[in-house]
Amino acid sequence: MSYMIEGKTGPWEIVVGLEVHAQVTSHSKLFSGAATDFGAGPNSQVSFIDAGFPGMLPVINEECVAQAVRTGLGLNAQINLVSRFDRKNYFYADLPTGYQISQYLHPIVGKGVIEVELEGGITKNIGVTRLHLEQDAGKSLHDQSPSKSFIDLNRAGVALMEIVSEPDIRSPEEAGAYLRKLRSILRYLGTCDGNMDEGSMRADVNVSVRKQGEEFRTRCEVKNVNSIRFVMHAVEAEAKRQIELYESGGTVQQETRLYDPARGETRSMRSKEDAHDYRYFPDPDLLPLVLDEAWVAGLKAKLPELPDDKCTRFVRDYKLPPYDAAVLVMEQATAAFYEQVASGRDAKLAANWVIGELFAALNRTGTNIETSPVSAAALGELLDLMADATINGKIAKEVFEAMVETGQSAAAIVESKGLRQVTDTGAIAAAIDQILAANQDKLAEYKSGKEKLFGFFVGQTMKAMAGKGNPALINKILIEKLA
Repeated sequence: MSYMIEGKTGPWEIVVGLEVHAQVTSHSKLFSGAATDFGAGPNSQVSFIDAGFPGMLPVINEECVAQAVRTGLGLNAQINLVSRFDRKNYFYADLPTGYQISQYLHPIVGKGVIEVELEGGITKNIGVTRLHLEQDAGKSLHDQSPSKSFIDLNRAGVALMEIVSEPDIRSPEEAGAYLRKLRSILRYLGTCDGNMDEGSMRADVNVSVRKQGEEFRTRCEVKNVNSIRFVMHAVEAEAKRQIELYESGGTVQQETRLYDPARGETRSMRSKEDAHDYRYFPDPDLLPLVLDEAWVAGLKAKLPELPDDKCTRFVRDYKLPPYDAAVLVMEQATAAFYEQVASGRDAKLAANWVIGELFAALNRTGTNIETSPVSAAALGELLDLMADATINGKIAKEVFEAMVETGQSAAAIVESKGLRQVTDTGAIAAAIDQILAANQDKLAEYKSGKEKLFGFFVGQTMKAMAGKGNPALINKILIEKLA
């Protein structure tokens, strides 16, 4: 179902395609041996090739090719055994050669598909048009001096995978879901770390609008958006801008725009180039890239279990709802953490604790699953104390908070704080007798048919026992006494 924006002339449909630039995980650049570490000093990772020195010849990095093929396999895409590198000519201060080595007509990966999960348990397939390899440009810094621009060529020549989607996305939410899923797949494969804040994954967002049933109208490209949230905002802002333009009698010009998060709007950057403007031609220094089928099959055989397959397994083997499974498999480390907690225990209860209490604690403490203040083994031990009735669910939450704060084990906290659950039926019966004696009016109301007061008596008993009474025994004994 399409997401429609209401304009003065009725509803408009958004059409979005995304071009994602993902930095290939590799120790060196696409055509040189220079390092790719993030955060190195300016111009400290630049070879003669990257700097555009004359006479320097590019040499393809085999690992970058393998990473592109792994990604294509992970996207259920066609792997092209023959591909070719072209020169894409344009002139930026941070592009020393005056051209980018890229792939144009013959990319390494062809059509694929990504399945995304949307609200309400809906899934949607979004097509991938292609994946091609190319070099990144350097970086221009305009905020270091009031009168000069500085150039850092550390990124020049870094290997990128440009992953181009079909124009199948119809809402900001779908754009966000697509990027989250793509990022998850790349991280599982180990082909890109997906750190958008470091620039290793960024998106160009192509947006157009139309009346339902119309052909595609003119699109604008919002360039270099570096967070999933900003991509979603940019889609909404650019769609609204185009609708207002059409409804006021104007036309949309094909152009490249920037998204300004502070103002929540897009603004014009330059007119959009077409392919002929780049004067593509085959790179004369590079032979066509020819892959061996057996080599590709070997890469495929070693792929890890990917998010969709893991999700299917979690639903099948752990009997989890699809939503829970999808949340748990989004990050590989989270899925591994959950499996350790769930091993030999109530799988649904384990999922509830990881998605609920643990995620809340990670958010509150500014940590992630790898640096969690409570390990998977420690959380599992807490669930064991609930399973053997040492503590009840209410006390378990109190113990968990103490585990987050102190790093102590659940058993140590239960013993030191005297939180062991009371399962002595005599003690529970005595507490219930006191509650009933102190609430004769409520007892009379209950016996005259106001059965909702049962919960009141349970709550009062738990309160009297400082939350340590066994809930099942309290219910059982209370039913007997009220009868």
